[in-house]
Amino acid sequence: MVLGAFQIKLVKLLLLAAFVVALDQVTKFLVMSQMALYESIPVIDGFFHLTRAHNPGGAFSFFAGQSEWVRRFVFLGMTAVAMSAILYLYFQTPTKQPFSAAALALIFGGATGNFIDRLRFGYVVDFLDFFVGRYHWPIFNMADSAITVGLTFYAGYILFFSRTTHP
Repeated sequence: MVLGAFQIKLVKLLLLAAFVVALDQVTKFLVMSQMALYESIPVIDGFFHLTRAHNPGGAFSFFAGQSEWVRRFVFLGMTAVAMSAILYLYFQTPTKQPFSAAALALIFGGATGNFIDRLRFGYVVDFLDFFVGRYHWPIFNMADSAITVGLTFYAGYILFFSRTTHP
């Protein structure tokens, strides 16, 4: 059986997104099974700890103070819309642009990982905790990392390369 261009593109999306989801969910499972809530384990003292936290809100705990019903409605709905838009952009991306397609697949995988948490628990499990002195970055997870890397690569492609490939 010979796969068409659409099927090949779909397989690439599913492989990269599944890798991100698997990495995200396995690391969250390990953290949840080995650490108590708010427990912190120094990895690089004064810079990086593994700290188990639950984020009922969005990025930077946005909407965390709202009722669970409001959070679920807003975040599950927003995520579903965002994932649909990502899929649309992914399948509109020309095959000559594998870099931007891979970036979108990373974003999709990360969104899926956090979506699974919201469906299962009503919150997202975070554990990567970076800081320097009193300057503290919000705790995040592997899904957040994939989304950030994907968005950075996609934005970089749009800003620096899209004009050279699209006259």
